[in-house]
Amino acid sequence: MALVAILTLIVTGCIAPLDPTLILKGGAQPGAVEISAELEGVFVDASESIGSVSPLLFGTNYGPWVSLRPETLPLAYAAGITVVRWPGGEWGDQNDLRPTQIDQFVDLTRKMGAEPYIHVRFIDGSPEQAADLVRYANLEKGYDVRYWAIGNEPSLYENRGHPWDAEAFSAEWRIFAQAMKAVDPSILLLGPETHQFNGTPQVDPRDSSGRDWLRTFLATNGDLVDIVAVHRYPFPDNPERTPASAEDLRANAPDWTMLARNLREVVRSETGRDLPLGVTEINSHWSRSTRGEATPDSFFGAIWLGDVLGRLAVEQIDMVNQFLLVSGPESGFGLLEKYGPRPAYFTYQMYKSFGNALVAAESRLSDLSVYAALREDGALTVMVINLGDSAQSVPLRVSGYESGGSAEAIRFDAELEAAPIDAPIFAEQMEISLPARSMTLYIFK
Repeated sequence: MALVAILTLIVTGCIAPLDPTLILKGGAQPGAVEISAELEGVFVDASESIGSVSPLLFGTNYGPWVSLRPETLPLAYAAGITVVRWPGGEWGDQNDLRPTQIDQFVDLTRKMGAEPYIHVRFIDGSPEQAADLVRYANLEKGYDVRYWAIGNEPSLYENRGHPWDAEAFSAEWRIFAQAMKAVDPSILLLGPETHQFNGTPQVDPRDSSGRDWLRTFLATNGDLVDIVAVHRYPFPDNPERTPASAEDLRANAPDWTMLARNLREVVRSETGRDLPLGVTEINSHWSRSTRGEATPDSFFGAIWLGDVLGRLAVEQIDMVNQFLLVSGPESGFGLLEKYGPRPAYFTYQMYKSFGNALVAAESRLSDLSVYAALREDGALTVMVINLGDSAQSVPLRVSGYESGGSAEAIRFDAELEAAPIDAPIFAEQMEISLPARSMTLYIFK
């Protein structure tokens, strides 16, 4: 198992300062709740630890082609974002980064309480240019930017007329990586950031010679990459680019559990060990779909994203970066639009109060997911997500935890934007009411 030290993160109002020696865990598998087969409901066993929530799970992307306005800067600062990938997208392979841009980006991430993560130019770039960026950021300015990537979605380079197949890119990536680490050996490199990984031969990208991109990259650089990172946008999945429906997203949510397991298995198969894992671009749609029932700017898209983040937390994924922090009306990607928040912004508000030590949780009811964790203050947090179109009243059974009796609850649904609601009195079995298409966080002190 690779042991990767991560920096201290402070997320305002959510996560206390973390021990800088905290280890990313690549390979831990979740446990299960042992309960009677006859019982139905939502179950939590607070005595059974199943891993930790990576503090890099709640990330996003940002770049110079978009900008935050005075109206949205305070929202960005309070978003609960923990890592920002920049400049990301095609822009980063089409433009050279300037020192002033790096200064502004690092300043923004510090004000957000997030870690900066920089993607250096590969197309028409050079190892020397990449090394100079590391030198400027970490040696000259002392920013201590730990997370770096080389190129963006190289699995699309050939489609865009560039002569880089999987084998050639992997060899050149290694030269970039060695030059960058020669400047600052403490940096952590992510790669290959291929597009549309799913862990199945029918979906995973291959080059013009039929070589699997991720496996080829790992065969060459499995000893040098620190975090294995891929991208995934499941929709549109048809030639007409029809946006997904709510039923499409509902059916897709479990696929993210398998994606995480498939990614871990590919890494083990190609390198013989576990490595930290990242999904560094994620959204429901790769198209600029807007104003649909389940497009990225929709309310249901935000609830789906909440369930996906919970699944990736349980599967011990180390970094997740939603795409995109802010976008205008031309696309639905942004957590923020020009003057205010979109629904997905409140998904991250819900997780701001979630714990960082996962405990066993299980739902035996249709369309309900449950994730539970202990916080550093000793509180037990239980996130229940109803992806269904009907409200449900269900029993919540908790074992292995003694509460002082006080509780809080926060809800995100069609009417409430991560707002407090009346909380149940703690008991080993409580009846909870869950509106259709909702996220509810229970906090037992």
